Amino acid sequence: MADVQGSVSERFASLRDVLATHLDEGQDIGASVAVIHQGQVVVDIWGGFIDQAKTKPWARDTIVNVWSTTKTMTFLVALMLAEAGELDFYQRVSHYWPEFAANGKDEIEVRHLLAHSSGLSGFDDPMHAEQLADWEYCVSALGGQAPWWSDRTRPGYHAITQGFLIGEVVRRVTGESLGQFFKREVADVLGADFHIGLSAADEPRVAPVFAPDVGLLDGLEPGSLAYRTLAMPPLDANYANLRWWRAAEIPAANGHGNARSVALIQQVIAQRGAAAGHRFFSEATGEEIFRLQASGVDAVLGVEMNYGMGYGLASATVPLGPRSAFWGGFGGSVIVMDQDLELTVAYMMNQMRVGLYGDTRGGDFIQAAVLAALG
Repeated sequence: MADVQGSVSERFASLRDVLATHLDEGQDIGASVAVIHQGQVVVDIWGGFIDQAKTKPWARDTIVNVWSTTKTMTFLVALMLAEAGELDFYQRVSHYWPEFAANGKDEIEVRHLLAHSSGLSGFDDPMHAEQLADWEYCVSALGGQAPWWSDRTRPGYHAITQGFLIGEVVRRVTGESLGQFFKREVADVLGADFHIGLSAADEPRVAPVFAPDVGLLDGLEPGSLAYRTLAMPPLDANYANLRWWRAAEIPAANGHGNARSVALIQQVIAQRGAAAGHRFFSEATGEEIFRLQASGVDAVLGVEMNYGMGYGLASATVPLGPRSAFWGGFGGSVIVMDQDLELTVAYMMNQMRVGLYGDTRGGDFIQAAVLAALG
């Protein structure tokens, strides 16, 4: 059986077996899993390797690009600014970012950015991949273009653009980048090893990701919303192994951490705004998470989705509890928070599977954790 390191409470011991099985069967090369229940870390495990040759073990401090799981950090920052009275979800984006009003976007509200319904799911103009590291270029492009649809209840996953959109609002409100604000006000406060913009000093700890066999554009109809969203520039999983990607702030996709750090941060949602003795927002502000903002078949993902204030909510596609919120990343990473159970479950890995939202591997850990919490 695979060697799984770390600690597991007796009640949640089954999660160690699940990870060992994943590693033994080749579902994962290397991965970490963390569970926080009622404010206590009950699972903090890792195993496998950071290389395909399986010569370099995944260590306690190994971190990895978690792709769109990074988005949950931007949502948390937005909730904190709303709590402080500096951001109104129902205010027009142009109130904070005047240039955003161009090309018919004056009516778009902050909540539409959070709920993937602003109509700015991709970039209009041709660009090369490295331009994603140019903040001014990206926000100027998005600020100047017209939305691709007008129904603000219609979701279309903003795979890369959401981080620039939310991040620029944060910058206009706070005067600093989202990554800087997040580090000082969230990661450092909780002692969480999560980075939006990775320093060169942390490079040796990074596990490279291994791309799925099928590209994101394969099988998509050219000209469709899904294709347009993912084609400019074409999203290649191998970008995550390049220094320019890791160093940049791409808050929708390039956060680096592990299951422990993601769970330490997102437990704030499961615990209704507080964690580790710190209150980040009130329960009243936290209720915004569960106010449905956009729903239906997502024009990019092609499946039924329910979006609250940033976070995904339970739907036919994701059958979670009524007080649960979640998100996942390209290739398979996932984070789920359940307020009724006071449960946070995180799974981060380096072997990517097909699809923007990965596969069902993370569900194995979620199911085991929920059963343990109920038992």
